[in-house]
Amino acid sequence: GRRQYSFLIRNIGIMAHIDAGKTTTTERMLYYSGYTRALGDVDDGDTVTDFMVQERERGITIQSAAVTFDWKKHRINLIDTPGHVDFTLEVERALRVLDGAVAVFDASAGVEAQTLTVWRQAEKHHVPCICFLNKMDKPGASLHFSIESIKKKLKANPVILQIPIGSGKSFTGLIDLITNQQMTWRVKSRAEDGRVFETKSLSQSDDPELLQDAMEARAALIEQLQEAVRRVTLARKGVPVLCGSSLRNKGVQPLLDAITAYLPAPNERHHDLVRWYQDDLCALAFKVVHDKQRGPLVFVRIYSGTMKPQSAVLNINRNNTERMSRLLLPFADQHVEIPSLTAGNIALCVGLKQTVTGDTIVSSKASAVAAVRRAQKEKEGERKRGGEQASLVLAGVEVPEPVFFCSIEPPTMSRQADLENALTCLQREDPSLKVRVDSDSGQTILCGMGELHIEILHDRIRREYGIETHLGPLQVAYRETILQSMATTDTLDRTVGERRHMVTVSVVVCPIMDSSSSSLTSCEITYDEEVEEQLSPDVRDAVENGVNSSYLQGPLLGYPVQGVSTMIQSVSMEPGTSLAMLSACVSRCMLKALRQAGGQVLEPVMSLEVTVGEEHLSSVLGDLAQRRGAIRDIQSRHDSKVLLATAPLAEMMGYSTALRTLTSGNATFSLQLDIYEAMNPQHQNALLNKMAGLA
Repeated sequence: GRRQYSFLIRNIGIMAHIDAGKTTTTERMLYYSGYTRALGDVDDGDTVTDFMVQERERGITIQSAAVTFDWKKHRINLIDTPGHVDFTLEVERALRVLDGAVAVFDASAGVEAQTLTVWRQAEKHHVPCICFLNKMDKPGASLHFSIESIKKKLKANPVILQIPIGSGKSFTGLIDLITNQQMTWRVKSRAEDGRVFETKSLSQSDDPELLQDAMEARAALIEQLQEAVRRVTLARKGVPVLCGSSLRNKGVQPLLDAITAYLPAPNERHHDLVRWYQDDLCALAFKVVHDKQRGPLVFVRIYSGTMKPQSAVLNINRNNTERMSRLLLPFADQHVEIPSLTAGNIALCVGLKQTVTGDTIVSSKASAVAAVRRAQKEKEGERKRGGEQASLVLAGVEVPEPVFFCSIEPPTMSRQADLENALTCLQREDPSLKVRVDSDSGQTILCGMGELHIEILHDRIRREYGIETHLGPLQVAYRETILQSMATTDTLDRTVGERRHMVTVSVVVCPIMDSSSSSLTSCEITYDEEVEEQLSPDVRDAVENGVNSSYLQGPLLGYPVQGVSTMIQSVSMEPGTSLAMLSACVSRCMLKALRQAGGQVLEPVMSLEVTVGEEHLSSVLGDLAQRRGAIRDIQSRHDSKVLLATAPLAEMMGYSTALRTLTSGNATFSLQLDIYEAMNPQHQNALLNKMAGLA
């Protein structure tokens, strides 16, 4: 039987650099635990968790699917985390669903850029980790080098539990330092699948040099062994290190044992939500996947309470009640239907039609209110600012503003409706994708987090929905604002059929300066006191529609306007004038005012962190200077330098390739949106000329 006791559950993720062998490791875990019949390789692209075809082609994992399997007495839920920098948001979401993680490293490459980024995120969420040094069979594989790399780059304290027997081609097994046993995988034939391995105690008759190594390594492990290792891991004071080669089928079973022995059960991670909701249901929808037969499938992590099919649940984010029809466990070989599921589990819900990735699901309004009350009480107890209701909307992740966009067109107009449907589905799965329609050209615009993000969406539309779309050039999401205040009046006088529409509007626009906050200062609308009193609510709505529509497209380049305050000074309408005409007059007047107020382009400026060896520092600095970069700080971290800088996004296109060339691949970097900043006149003119050339 497939049991579900909370303390025997392990919700874990595998974090890794793109080529460290994460997918192969997952595949082997499923194989040895009896859920897949044949071994798959990423190299052949037929692995279980990479369930989107295009990931197979790229060999990278983007869709965080969850897979469930049993190992010995434990239920393991493996949550797949993407290993690419453009998918920070997915990683962030996955980390709230995990209780522990396995970091897979290429033993010949040590800690690579991507791992560093994800590791920092894991630290931020206090997720306990185990390290698996994979690819021990590669020529350059080295335990010593990898351990040094973990100490230096991750600033972690490695607790070495195994040492390899042989390395490179002669890697045949491991020595377990706790039990003092050696495990060897005999290779009789090519078809050896690694299921059978031999475990025996070390004895004096073995290679004396090996014995000496093992004795020394073991002496260093004076800690009170397994219990101690577990305590240290859960407190994040150390990370157990294991080694193996998934591709050669070595070392995966002991890794599974270590997951159950050292990583936390759900009740050992103290999620606030559990305290606040107590026995009431609280769950996070961490992934929505569209299934052609069953409609949207929602992956959930249950933090507290119990989930049952056929019961109504409240989605806090959408503030609506939904009923799920079925509840399934996502076992690797098949989805198994179940009558109810308790806290700590991962499940698949069928029938939740409105739920979007990142939403929080509870049993009722009353339970959410009770939880808010407990949270507030606790916060008052800690003398914090009054408890904010927002903190209860569970583990939803803040979705950042997209910084890149491009137009997308169907092959023929007859496919436009299909494309719209595909984009609606994709937005539910991926909240960091925004879709809008350009009011001038009528084109559909995709807005995303990075170059790869948009490229992959394009791929998925082709594969999953069978639409060959055309993408316009990738563009930076600029914004616009104004330089000075300006008062303008405009009159619209139009006869349509029998009716004469006549309206006169006066507005004053002025810039709101808020340089302190990195978030975009939104625009506001105020009224002259007398005007406000004399306008009826529907007239006011029409005026605000006119103002807001003019904010969508700035006067210079048609980018969204921000940081503008508009004051409505007077509105006079002849009887019989329609509200639509009033809105039209207001937006025409606004456009005139914004044009006269002097346009200013704001560009997204990214904060950049580059970790690089001292020998490459000057060339990296020189390159940043050419990209209009501003250096904020240079810190030392052991023998490498950490460079903190800001640079305009427009100058950072293709930076990863450039950095690789400059440093022979020995630097890592991360980019995120810092602030929208005014462009200087010279750069702004260059941009305007370039855009005029494009148009």
